[in-house]
Amino acid sequence: MITRVESGKTETLTYDIVDQLRTPDEIAAYLDAWFSDAPEDVAGIARALGDVARAKGMAKVAREAGLSRESLYRSLSQDGNPSLATFLKVAKALGVRLHVEPV
Repeated sequence: MITRVESGKTETLTYDIVDQLRTPDEIAAYLDAWFSDAPEDVAGIARALGDVARAKGMAKVAREAGLSRESLYRSLSQDGNPSLATFLKVAKALGVRLHVEPV
């Protein structure tokens, strides 16, 4: 939620990161930020992957990853814990690839 005050009136707006994930560069930067800033936050990274999947269309991503839509929602939810295989299938369906470098 974002609160905006104009002319003495307060307005609360809903913010959804999905609205900002329009291009491959924006998607890559978003996921890279999660891996860089919170590498141990598995739930957060899965949720970020879910954000990107929502931006691309969950049904389309599920189909391209060879998963059911319900399974994809469950895996990438707040309580989800996707397997590495699921993660890699979804990343490929989203058109992104993981990059590894020394720390």
